[in-house]
Amino acid sequence: MTSFRSSKSDLIESKAQLIAVLEGGCKPREQWRIGTEHEKFPYHTADFSPLRYDGPDGIQAFLNGMMQFGWEPVNEGDNVIALKQQGKGSISLEPGGQFELSGAPLENVHETCTEVNEHLAQVKTVGKDLGVGMLGLGFTPNWRRADIHWMPKGRYKIMREYMPKVGTMGIDMMTRTCTVQVNLDYSSEADMIRKLRVSMALQPVATALWANSPFTEGKPNGFLSFRGEIWQHTDPARTGLLPFVFDGGMGFERYVDYLLDVPMYFVYRDRYIDAAGQSFRDFLDGKLPALPGEKPTVADWEDHMSTAFPEVRVKSYIELRGADSGPWARLCALPAFWIGLLYDESSLDAAWDIVKDWTAEDRHALNRDAPKLALKAAVGGRTVQSIALELLDISRAALKRRKRIDGAGGDESGFLVPLQEIAASGITPAEQMLAAYHGPWGRDVTKAFAENSY
Repeated sequence: MTSFRSSKSDLIESKAQLIAVLEGGCKPREQWRIGTEHEKFPYHTADFSPLRYDGPDGIQAFLNGMMQFGWEPVNEGDNVIALKQQGKGSISLEPGGQFELSGAPLENVHETCTEVNEHLAQVKTVGKDLGVGMLGLGFTPNWRRADIHWMPKGRYKIMREYMPKVGTMGIDMMTRTCTVQVNLDYSSEADMIRKLRVSMALQPVATALWANSPFTEGKPNGFLSFRGEIWQHTDPARTGLLPFVFDGGMGFERYVDYLLDVPMYFVYRDRYIDAAGQSFRDFLDGKLPALPGEKPTVADWEDHMSTAFPEVRVKSYIELRGADSGPWARLCALPAFWIGLLYDESSLDAAWDIVKDWTAEDRHALNRDAPKLALKAAVGGRTVQSIALELLDISRAALKRRKRIDGAGGDESGFLVPLQEIAASGITPAEQMLAAYHGPWGRDVTKAFAENSY
């Protein structure tokens, strides 16, 4: 659900307007939808190298090739930096050229999977003409920072300069990671709180189930989700778990207070203006050093909301952000897993029963351990594997109750099969790749491209 330039130019005169943006997300159950976003790494099939932006086989050429399917360009200056299509969502670029589909809000997972399938078919068609493949992993297995070409987007230049000041791995997050996430609706402030608490506590379980980033620059890195580890060293002011979510005073206003304390990156005024490290509270008072005397618009607030990166993010919907990107089946599995837990009252209660007694220290330790130990991590006297198996049972039952049936008579629970296999075996995709690396791959991580490309 990537947002492009908002037309909301109303000046913000009060904190109530900020809260109203979140309140505006409240929807009755019959209007709840599913938005799935997934990223992948474009690479040259001849030598597994990353793409430049320009050139006959670069990212710009790839975007141009996608226009044959009805996608329309979104420009920044003279550069095409995204695509959009009515009813189809948008395609955007992450800083290192990662190619992201931000899908349309859809009614069920069958529609989501059709969307994913159509997109990957289009990508494959264009890639074949250009000699470009798409890799579905959470972290590049062999690229160095120096190998990667930055995309010509003004906001990324600002972030690139700021990231090293606040963490050690922000540049890696920007250029060498890929994720799959799902965006879900809420009906009220109370419903948002319940969903946020459950999903925030359980994001490490998703990190474990989807873990598939065990290599850095050609060698094992000691983690199963190195993408998950990177996020813990990116910028503590805007990432990680949010302990206040579990406090008694949680609500839209409390989340707005958190966002107001997240340092800014930029302001957009026909171009991106560097405001890195400055305060949105000062902006509200007309005292932003980058724009002295000006006050923010609703569009500025929506931009700022998009620069906070906790494991679960609230906008006018909830974004669940804890999983490594992966192959087609696991892209479809993510929305199935979470709607089974969060879009059903009894499932939401059952999931809350699992996490309600965890302390802040428990949640922190689990979030710390999941990238390294995955299903072998433990919390509250239980392994993540046992928790994942119980959650899958809960989700499956809810998906069956939803009775969203496809043309072949199947419900949405079938999308959980790849996760069931992982949880039952206790072996993550990362561990499968490590076994291949030490066995048939002969320690050659480029074999990961053949096995994990679309």
